Amino acid sequence: MERVVERFIRYAKFDTKSDPNSEVCPSTKGQYALGEELVKELLEIGLTDANIDENGYVMATLPSNIDENIPTIGFIAHMDTSPDMSGLNVKPQIVENYDGKDIVLSAEKNVVLSPKDFPDLLNYVGETLITTDGTTLLGVDNKAGIAEIITAVEYLINNPHIKHGTIKIAFTPDEEIGRGANLFDVKTFGADYAYTMDGGPVGELEYENFNAASAKIKIQGRNVHPGTAKNKMKNSILIAMELNGMLPVNERPEHTEGYEGFFHLNDIKGDVEETYLEYIIRDHHKDLFQKKKKTIIEAVAFLNSKYGHDTIHMDLKDAYYNMKEKIEPVMDIILKAKKAMEDLGIKPIIKPVRGGTDGARLSYMGLPCPNIFAGGHNYHGKYEYIPVNSLKKAVDVILKIIQDLAV
Repeated sequence: MERVVERFIRYAKFDTKSDPNSEVCPSTKGQYALGEELVKELLEIGLTDANIDENGYVMATLPSNIDENIPTIGFIAHMDTSPDMSGLNVKPQIVENYDGKDIVLSAEKNVVLSPKDFPDLLNYVGETLITTDGTTLLGVDNKAGIAEIITAVEYLINNPHIKHGTIKIAFTPDEEIGRGANLFDVKTFGADYAYTMDGGPVGELEYENFNAASAKIKIQGRNVHPGTAKNKMKNSILIAMELNGMLPVNERPEHTEGYEGFFHLNDIKGDVEETYLEYIIRDHHKDLFQKKKKTIIEAVAFLNSKYGHDTIHMDLKDAYYNMKEKIEPVMDIILKAKKAMEDLGIKPIIKPVRGGTDGARLSYMGLPCPNIFAGGHNYHGKYEYIPVNSLKKAVDVILKIIQDLAV
């Protein structure tokens, strides 16, 4: 437990926030710096082929110590943190023997982690928690996954009597901006299947995720003096409001759950002359996903017919698809993970991911890759936390899956 905690805290202090506006890979230098540190550490514990390529992908192999020919299994996590919150000067705080009351993360900024707002905290009374200091995210997503994978591999190296097949590990850049699998070399990785350690609370096991698209929209208005604007002004801000109003209100993230998809307006800026909007579009069901894209296409077409055909320009692109289609033919890998959890006394929580992971893209690239919990809560913000025992349980699940395969 001490090793996985020490690793996570050390990795959390690397500023690896990804940048969607960068055109290079990795999108930020901090990710490559962490990758170099991870390679150094992997070499030190005995993975002699550990390396980082020019794009920031880290890979390494733990060779089999048995004669039997069994599948090669992989474990994957991503190095970057969300671009939505600062990852600079992360200062993890240790809360021992949590008492079920409010946790003051920052008295100066009046940031409080409270069970009134986050009732899951009450599941961890008496446990040790790692939290933020109220000014940054924590980086559980996904540095916890990195720490868990390396700790499990180190345990196997230090306990050679434990039988295992060939284990592949990889740490990717830029997952948070949808590029984590872009330059992943599945052939070089060489696993038959893999798991991303990128889920939430203990027990999560996921092989369904959203189909995803993005819509970048530019609205061209016409600005003239408001005193003489009649029949001349074309206010791009108001057209943007009109466009957003044409999308279903009940299909926004704040009104959806489970398998329900959404339109999410996650950026808007502009003035009378020009306004820019960015949407992400999500749905688990392929037909409803296509329907959502059709809805926004038709809304743009209608407004162009109303205000002029050059008023709105939209760049609509698919990002990734539901991995369920690729996992169902190899459901045994889900059953293996489920059994490992059950044998450890962990209740599996099999549910759809309301997001995406590297695993979704990789599954379509020929590497079936469902998702296992990393153990954290409230990702991407200052209220992020992880119980220490959840880190340990993730390590235990990795080890159990590996050992069961070698039996």
